[in-house]
Amino acid sequence: MKALAYVLPLVGRLRGPLLLTLGLSLVTLAAGVALLGISGWFLTAAAITTAGVAFNLFAPSAGVRGLSFVRILSRYGEKVTGHDATLRLLSSLRRSTFAGLFRLVPVSRLFGRGDLVSRLVADLDALDSIFLVGLGPLATAVMAGTGMTVLLAFTLPAAAAVYAVGFAVATVGVPVLLVVASRRAGAEIVASSAALRSAILDGIEGHQDLVLFDAVGRARESAERCAGRLSAAKARLGRMTAWASAAVQALSGMVLVATLACGLSAVNGRAIDGPLMVGLVLAVVASFEASAVVVRSARGIAAAAAAADRLSALAGMPSSIVEPADPKALPPGGTVGFEDVRFSYRDGAAVLDGVSFHVAEGECVAIKGPSGVGKSTIAQLLVRLIDPAAGRVMINGRDVREVGSAALRQRVALMTQDAPVFNATVRNNLLIGRPDAADEALWVVLDLVGMKDVVSHLAAGLDTVLGEGGRTLSAGQARRICLARTLLSPASIIVLDEPTAGLDVDAERAFLEDVPSAVAGRTMIVITHAELPPAFGRVLELRAGCIAANDA
Repeated sequence: MKALAYVLPLVGRLRGPLLLTLGLSLVTLAAGVALLGISGWFLTAAAITTAGVAFNLFAPSAGVRGLSFVRILSRYGEKVTGHDATLRLLSSLRRSTFAGLFRLVPVSRLFGRGDLVSRLVADLDALDSIFLVGLGPLATAVMAGTGMTVLLAFTLPAAAAVYAVGFAVATVGVPVLLVVASRRAGAEIVASSAALRSAILDGIEGHQDLVLFDAVGRARESAERCAGRLSAAKARLGRMTAWASAAVQALSGMVLVATLACGLSAVNGRAIDGPLMVGLVLAVVASFEASAVVVRSARGIAAAAAAADRLSALAGMPSSIVEPADPKALPPGGTVGFEDVRFSYRDGAAVLDGVSFHVAEGECVAIKGPSGVGKSTIAQLLVRLIDPAAGRVMINGRDVREVGSAALRQRVALMTQDAPVFNATVRNNLLIGRPDAADEALWVVLDLVGMKDVVSHLAAGLDTVLGEGGRTLSAGQARRICLARTLLSPASIIVLDEPTAGLDVDAERAFLEDVPSAVAGRTMIVITHAELPPAFGRVLELRAGCIAANDA
């Protein structure tokens, strides 16, 4: 039910294309049933007729040929419209899921990398089973079975009840039992796939260290265990599906025998003729094709339901912040104030415990301290990725919780310690900070961070693609591109969180010496553990969640 509850609101927006697909699917199945039934009637009638050349061969021949064309065209149309609707449904699911992640920032604290990738890729892809191979075939089969039951009620009443019960069990009963029985296997497949993906990503990311510490074997064993659990779950699901398919075939055979027995009795009683009986028996056989499709579809429904449960859990997670109902405007200026701010993460451990300080407009301040004392938490509080448990974070005398997030982030720009260089051009990497910036502004900011000469000597200048993670740049150059992107922002307050992470001592010193002049005229807060040049006006020392020193 969670799977349906998660998908149905989006399915409603594609009602037209999905209903068209359902109609074409029903036409395809009905044409197949009619084709086999008419063919059986035609051949039988032609074989036993005594009319000779007077027997009308052309009408049934034309009907068989026409139904063949109808079946081909409707199946083609069903595939086109069905896949188009499914791809649009998946696109809508991706947009809503990705958009929902922004309210969970910082998302890295909530999910492992492999688990998040699995939810955003594999779990979303699994949901194509919900309609294309799930609800659609089931609805088509139910309508086709109802139509066949009505036909038998008028032509062969004795077989109608038997057919209705057998078809209902094969089309609804067996698939439902399969979905229920395979629920655990489906959940295991989704969970094992996520674990395997995480193990592979960790192995690729840490390959060098695994080799250096002779840990490749242990990493391989971990991945093999995940792969073994995945294979075992798929094998269990395969066995269940095989038994379900066998059950449907057995039911089909029993209904066929029962229909044939009723038909022979009706022929002996002259209630119907032989050709009609043959046509009805073959039509019954053809209609069970829908049951077989539904059983095959039910195999994917269990995994899709487990994937929908994981996505539903993701969508239902509470937001890290709540937007104000009546957001207030930020006063002009660039002052920053923390007033007795306290913060704890979900594990309950206190990170900040009564932090208070003030930064004047245009001041250049550094916050230092050992790892894990809450320096990055201060940066996240400033741009309201998180909210304090107590106290106030003030920008120009206004509590940031009273300001809309978009307006706040136009005033405060943050360069995180793991700020990425995207697999895009230099221009597009910079324009993230200010989408309407002209090329002249890009060159100015590149000059400020000491990257103008580097970029101007690249093959395509601003249009040079930097590669995944900025692999065409050195670590120092990549950090300077991220700094340029931050400085390009029109924000009056610049916050740099460990901007020299990953740099050697010389690159670190050069970077920090350039920063104060690059942000001249704006308020700057640099969070670092590095040695600072004299250009920094004030250094705040953070220890054990408190400001321990405030040095001029």
